Amino acid sequence: MKFFKARRDFIKLGAGIIALISSAPLIAYLTKEKKMKTVKHILNPSTRHWVGNGFYVYPSIRPLSDTYHYTSPYILMDYAAPKEFGPASEKRGVGSHPHRGFETVTFAIQGEVEHKDSTGGGGVIKEGDIQWMTAARGIIHNEFFSEEFNSRGGIFEMVQLWVNLPKKDKMSDPGYQEVKHEDMPIIKKDDISIKVIAGEYEDKKGPSKSYTPMNMLDISAKKETELIYDSPNGWTLTVLVLTGKVQAGGKVGEKGHTMLFEREQAQASLKLSSDARILLLNAEPIDEPMVAHGPFVMNTRQEIYEAIEDYQNGRMGPFEI
Repeated sequence: MKFFKARRDFIKLGAGIIALISSAPLIAYLTKEKKMKTVKHILNPSTRHWVGNGFYVYPSIRPLSDTYHYTSPYILMDYAAPKEFGPASEKRGVGSHPHRGFETVTFAIQGEVEHKDSTGGGGVIKEGDIQWMTAARGIIHNEFFSEEFNSRGGIFEMVQLWVNLPKKDKMSDPGYQEVKHEDMPIIKKDDISIKVIAGEYEDKKGPSKSYTPMNMLDISAKKETELIYDSPNGWTLTVLVLTGKVQAGGKVGEKGHTMLFEREQAQASLKLSSDARILLLNAEPIDEPMVAHGPFVMNTRQEIYEAIEDYQNGRMGPFEI
């Protein structure tokens, strides 16, 4: 009798386990897909303006806008879409001017950019190269087309990004990095090519050095494909669409659009068209007060006054370089 009772109890237990495994809530829990980052904003600037006499840009990200929460530490981004320039003898670009409190990153997509600054840094970046200038406590610099490119003319395309510095690093020493295309690792898969500019992707590390943890990737698709991008939860994710289209969360970004994602969740599904090329910016945000005035980005208005005074008194370097 004990044997039959134990057998009945075992059967009941087994049936209970089967019922539990078969229950809809548990199945939903076990099979549910991870939530993906959603697109909060798609920025589509419709007008361009000149920066100096060489950079004809679409203003995308801007300091102190209500979108900064979703782009931090990236505070400004200008996109100079492809434009043809004829040969010229006059310099084209931006003459000597100051910066304090952040870094500038210039991506040469087509054409060539020459940089000089008050620390002695400088050089010419060509297609695929990067120049990364740390203004920090203060720097004077200029940016022009290279002499060779200016004299022959051609298609010019560029992205310039301003990267905020944490309060503790704003008065660090200024510096300059020139990063060549051939020094950046490229991960090639069947349908996609990923160049690592800064941070890392699939154990490949980019050569650019930053104060804030970040990943910068130049991604190109050969045919329609989906990229599941893993981001640390809470980091910002920004995608500039250079060519083609990108679909994410039911929203579509087209050429020239900048897609800003919610901070929540750790993955993003990016469906790329066959001709898509994107600049992906992923970073740990700097959640500190920010005051921006012209070429200066600090934490308080008083620090802005001090930056202006220091520049006017030559403490950032010579007015012309």
